Formats: sequence, structure tokens, C-alpha cells
Amino acid sequence: MSLLEKLEKKKIEQQVVSSTEIMDNTKKNNVPIIDEYSDLKEKIHTEIIEIINHEVANGNDITENQEDYILKSIEGLIESNAVGMTRADRLRIQREIYNNVIGLGPLEPLLADPDISEIMVNGPHNVYVERRGKLELSSTVFKDNNHLLNIINRIVSSVGRRIDETSPMVDARLIDGSRVNAVIPPVVLNGPTITIRKFSKNPLTVNDLIRNTSVSPMMMSFLEACVKGKLNIIVSGGTGSGKTTLLNILSGYIPYTDRIVTIEDAAELQLRQNHVVTMESRPANLEGAGQITIRELVRNALRMRPDRIVVGEVRSGETLDMLQAMNTGHDGSLTTAHANSPRDLMARLETMVLMSGMELPIKAIREQVSSALDIIVHQARLKDGSRRVVNITQVVGMEGDTITLQDLFIFKQQGLDSQGKISGKFISTGIRPTFMEKLVSNGVLVKDDWFKK
Repeated sequence: MSLLEKLEKKKIEQQVVSSTEIMDNTKKNNVPIIDEYSDLKEKIHTEIIEIINHEVANGNDITENQEDYILKSIEGLIESNAVGMTRADRLRIQREIYNNVIGLGPLEPLLADPDISEIMVNGPHNVYVERRGKLELSSTVFKDNNHLLNIINRIVSSVGRRIDETSPMVDARLIDGSRVNAVIPPVVLNGPTITIRKFSKNPLTVNDLIRNTSVSPMMMSFLEACVKGKLNIIVSGGTGSGKTTLLNILSGYIPYTDRIVTIEDAAELQLRQNHVVTMESRPANLEGAGQITIRELVRNALRMRPDRIVVGEVRSGETLDMLQAMNTGHDGSLTTAHANSPRDLMARLETMVLMSGMELPIKAIREQVSSALDIIVHQARLKDGSRRVVNITQVVGMEGDTITLQDLFIFKQQGLDSQGKISGKFISTGIRPTFMEKLVSNGVLVKDDWFKK
């Protein structure tokens, strides 16, 4: 067992002050916790950087045993500088210095915690986390703004992005695919801000969604048939409702024989098929040139002979290009969009198409939407923190100037259970969709039991 793994097991010993004391102190006094060993950690941090630079300058490659080498070097420096320090404090300081040298500093324990799904850093002394759907203040703190800025720069530079006063906002990702958004002053006034949407090391599966009562087995069987039957599907929902997770699962139903092109701002989808081309947008460089937008990528994807186009999210002018792709033979395309309900999504799509700069009549836009989309899967995060698919809705067509929608499956709330969780059931509305012939013609098995009320 490596020393780093041993340190993982001693998380309980890593706290000098308990989480409760830290949270109380922060809430009552709004002042940062002062670590009595901060000067020592800064001194050792500087020395270990000098040691690493010296080894590199002499041509010594430490990458093979980098972890053990750095940990042992830090341990030696602590032994020679810290007299009378407890073993628990030594292990804690050793881990913190290692994280600051190699990893993401105070964020590392939060990223390693499987119960945490989101990390929100509001300046150096206020770090919130979402644990099992609920927000809570954590005991994690940074030394100061510069410490936090160094961590942000380490994140964004690893994926070829930049952040500075001329470009104070950036979207990036971690090595494991977790989504990162960072904003720095002067845009934010309370210090650098980071929001990290963590990705599980083991991506959620259909069984996980069913076990978490996010969806019913019957609904997932129906959605599997829709994906395999080449229906155009859009997943809608609010922030943090689980749209990308569901899109990733639905993408897994695409046959391995299909050529798939994925387009995202920051690559998050984890498709397991072999024939996948992943494209990612790019911001402008320091000279303001070289930007590549989602819209340009969607246009280019049409020239790449795709069987399926999967767009991580449509949020502006690329919506028009996506709809046109769906209307020009690229059946089975998938995407997501922010909306409060399936009906609100229709209005949002109209607005986003207009953002393309094309002065199209509203009726023409609605006709494009109604002919392009087949299914809307609406997901919501409920008050108890749970995420559920609350609507599976068919886009029927146009009736006059209005797009006609029809719910096929809904989640019906029935109150709260003994633990305060929202209880309810997934039900079919009893309506048989109009695209059943298309599914059958594409060789997909359709069960009448799905649509029994």
C-alpha cells in the first residue's frame, strides 16, 4: 500500500479543528480559520518546489516514482522542521503540501468524497458542497485569493484555456471529465469563484437511475426503443437536474455500428461505442482570434458523414443548425436544453433560433421545431434534492400556429414519506404515440404494455 493510500485512510486525523467548529466560526464571525502551521507549510512548499526543480535541472526523471519521491521528501522536511508535532498533524500537513504541489490543494479531499456531487467555492474562505442533494458549508478553506487563483490556473491551463482580467470567466474540465466553471475579479467581488460539477468515477447506469427512483423500468425501455428507432430526442430541465447524465445514458443505446459525432463546450460525455468523434469548442486566444463555436462545429459535423449527432447542450444560434440537421436526414440526434417544462422548451427554442441572426417568421420556426423533434424528456430536481424524469412528451405537430405536445409518461407526486422524501409514481397517460410505425420499420420491438393507463 502506497503512503498516499495510507494517508487516505487517515482522513479523520487530518482535521485540526472539527467541521462543526469551523462552520460555527465562519457563520458567526465571518472570518477565516487560521492554521497554526501555515508558515511552516509555506516554507516546506517552497523547499519542495526547489528540490523538484533541482532534480529536473540535473536531468533526473522522477515521474515514474513521483508520488513516493515527493511524499518522502515532504516527510523529511517536516521531520527536520516540526518539533513536538503530533503524528496526526504531520500526516495532515504532508497531504496538504502534496496536494498543493501536485494536485488541486484543498479541493482534493472534496473531489475524492463520493457523496459530494458539486463543489462551490465562493472566495477563499467559503466552500459549499452538495451532498446527497443538499447544500452544506464545508470545513475547507484556502489560504488567500492568490492560493485560490493558482488552483484555478492549474485547472484551466491543463485543458488549454486561460483566465485573466481580460477574460475573467472560463469553462473547463478536470481529468475525470468533471465540469468546471471559474470566475475571477473584477467580475466577482468576493474573490475567485469555482463551481465544479463532479462526474462519478463509475458513470451512472440505467440500473442506478431505476434504483434511485429517477425513472421507471418501463419508461427506460420506451426511451431505449426511441433511441434505437432513430427518433430525435431533446432532454430538458433546470440547472443540476441531471440532463447530461441522462443524455450520456441515452447515448449508450446507440448501436455500435453507427458513426457518432459529439459536440460540447467542455467534453463530458463518456460514450462507450468505438466509432465516436469527439469535438470541443474553443475560446478566443489572447489576440481575440481563433474562437470556434458550437455552431461552427455543428455545421462541420454535417460534412463528417455522421449517423448520429449528439450535442451536449444548445443555448443559442446553434439550435437552428441542430434543427436543420434533424430535418435533413440525421435522424436519431440527441441534445439537451435548459427549460422549466416541455411547453417552456418550445418558447426557448424559438428564442434560441432567433439568436442565430436569421430573421425567420415565428410560424416557420415552429414548423422547423415540430418536424425536427420527436420526443422531449423533461427532468427536474425536486425540493428534497432528488432528480426525476417528470415528463416524457411527444411533439405531435402543428395545430394552426401552435406546436402540439402530448404527455406519454408523467411522474405524479403523492406527498412525503416518513423521511421527508417526495413520494410518487410514474404513470403512463394511456396515449399511444404516432411514431410507432417508424420504430417498427427500424426493427425495434414495441410493447403495447408500455401505454396501458
